[in-house]
Amino acid sequence: MIDILDVNNLLFMVPIAAIVALLFALYFFKDIWSKDKGTPEMQKISNAIETGAMAYLRRQYKTIGIISIILAIVIAIVGFAAGGDFAKYLNYTVAVAFLIGAGFSILSGYIGMRVSVNSNIRTASAARRSFNDAFICSFRGGAIAGNVVSLLSLGGLFTVVVVYNALIGGDSMTDTLHAVVGYAFGASFAALFAQLGGGIYTKAADVGADLVGKVEAGIPEDDPRNPAVIADLVGDNVGDCAGRGADIFESTAAEIIGSMIIGTAVVATAPQVLSENWIFLPFVLMAFGLIASLVGISVVRIKDDDADVCKSLNVGYYLTIALVVVFLAVTTYVLLHEDIPDGWYYYFGTGIVGIALGLAIVYLTQYYTGDHKPVKSIAQASETGPATNVIYGISIGMESTVLPMICIAIAIVGTYVLGNAADPAGGDLFSGVSIYGLYGTAVGTIAMLASSAFILAEDTFGPITDNAGGIVEMSNQPEEVRNRTDKLDSAGNTTKALTKGYAMASAALAAFLLFAAYFEIVAEILDVPLAAVFVVNLGDPLIFVGGLIGIVLVAFFTSLAIRAVGTAAGEMIEEVRRQFREDKGIMEGTSEPDYAQCVDIATRGALRAMVAPALLPILVPVAFGVIYRILFPEIAYMAVGALIMVGTGVGIFMANFLNNGGGAWDNAKKYIESGHHGGKKSFAHAAAVVGDTVGDPFKDTAGPSIHVLVKLLSTICLVTAVLYVVVV
Repeated sequence: MIDILDVNNLLFMVPIAAIVALLFALYFFKDIWSKDKGTPEMQKISNAIETGAMAYLRRQYKTIGIISIILAIVIAIVGFAAGGDFAKYLNYTVAVAFLIGAGFSILSGYIGMRVSVNSNIRTASAARRSFNDAFICSFRGGAIAGNVVSLLSLGGLFTVVVVYNALIGGDSMTDTLHAVVGYAFGASFAALFAQLGGGIYTKAADVGADLVGKVEAGIPEDDPRNPAVIADLVGDNVGDCAGRGADIFESTAAEIIGSMIIGTAVVATAPQVLSENWIFLPFVLMAFGLIASLVGISVVRIKDDDADVCKSLNVGYYLTIALVVVFLAVTTYVLLHEDIPDGWYYYFGTGIVGIALGLAIVYLTQYYTGDHKPVKSIAQASETGPATNVIYGISIGMESTVLPMICIAIAIVGTYVLGNAADPAGGDLFSGVSIYGLYGTAVGTIAMLASSAFILAEDTFGPITDNAGGIVEMSNQPEEVRNRTDKLDSAGNTTKALTKGYAMASAALAAFLLFAAYFEIVAEILDVPLAAVFVVNLGDPLIFVGGLIGIVLVAFFTSLAIRAVGTAAGEMIEEVRRQFREDKGIMEGTSEPDYAQCVDIATRGALRAMVAPALLPILVPVAFGVIYRILFPEIAYMAVGALIMVGTGVGIFMANFLNNGGGAWDNAKKYIESGHHGGKKSFAHAAAVVGDTVGDPFKDTAGPSIHVLVKLLSTICLVTAVLYVVVV
């Protein structure tokens, strides 16, 4: 049974970090909620945004809840009906953990959304006083979301592990982790629905608002005469806040569980010599990372109205990273030096590699989506029309995958080689899979994710400032107020792009870690060493087919996600055109648009379209694996391994391409709007708006959803591994 009071394993840091995070969140909550909510006109708009967001989440969560309960029942029944080894890996404890994980993931998204819709109005009102007040309000609003989601992720999982260990684990963590993998599956399952549904909603509204309002009617962004503007502002919350909150929650939960599984495999190599600290290290490092993030959040300040917002945020981020490095050294030394006195520092090195990967991906994302050569080349191409804009955008998106993929490859090799070097037996890299090497990748992944609370604070800061700008414009505030919110919104766009790059980098390492955990469970079921099963021979046609299925799964998922945006956006466009056509008073400013109808269209479109693509990564690998178990039982688990491994590789590429390409299109439009290439209302601007519209479902729907998909593929296979294995 876990002893959280044992100073030697540092587990007591987890509840301490959770309590500190809660106190910070309560302090920021009290500070922000004490601010005024502005004029009656501003409150009316804010209330409409909150009402729309809440209505959508109620309907979405009802759908997720029903499907989750059905799936949990299936998990419990399969194990009970099959009995034997099936009952050991698929049972009611896994089903309960699945529901807890899905529930906490939903709660994380809900909290992120509630914080955002209550911070945006206060940020808009603060902008009437000063730029500094508006920044503090928006960033602290993001910090509440970051703290609470991290608290739920770390504290919630820790509680589940402790309780399950007390009830079913006994002196071993193995049985505990068999059940807790359901928690990771539930978190990933709910997060994919939240990210995909929110992405469809926000881009359907955004595309409808831009194409009819800005291009056809020639009215500004967030103009109150645009019937789709409230739906667009609602979308910022349900997509970027609710979706991303659930996403970050599942990322940390799934990676901690995967790392713990690899840790049990390490301990199993020499149970009389190695302590269970290998299993607990991910928890401890994430707890220290949460404290580091809280310190980083606390030091972020704006000196004056001319200050660079991104530079001020970077000060906090760099301090967070520096503290994570210090805590990484402390954690690896205290927990591992007694077991491997001459090797613990190799794991400190793997953590440094993971952190460096996160920084590299952030900078590369900034280069390809900021005001640099790639974006400027798309803006210049816009001068010759929408076609050349789209051609250049696709080209830049493809190019932007090269360096991130190289960095990810270097990080995987680096963490694996360093981890293998720590093997007391002097492991040979070429004699089979190294469990110490895999643990090195696990430590690198956790070290990268340790700053996730700060990253989520930056991410939620983006939609808060975006909404604040919309509220200011729709309530006809003075130009100086709008200028302040525009500056914050511009910084928020950058932080959202960087967060997507960070999330994708962590997903790449995490996916590798999770399918390593999958093979560890296969080895445990077959009662053989990991090296005996961690072999996927793609030269075997029967196994290569699994890789092909993984490729087409990612491609079909992307197609469904983008098409869903196109379908819902088409309905939105027709509705906005209808209102402009039938009510001339809207453009004249004498009558008010029917905002509610556009909100309803976006809601129905998102909920209707999210179910099929979200179920694909669950149904396809399970169905494929079961068919193979019937037809080719000896290689079924390898074919499933090929599916998730090749699918992961394609998913990483596609997510980078979609995120960066879409972000480059968006900022090319903003670059032109700032006065370059003819500025607003020029031919180049009209072409850039079209390119931005093409990129919208790339960067905010398909791209973010794919990096959740690659982890869901691994977690579903973790839970159902017994289905694909011949149990002798």
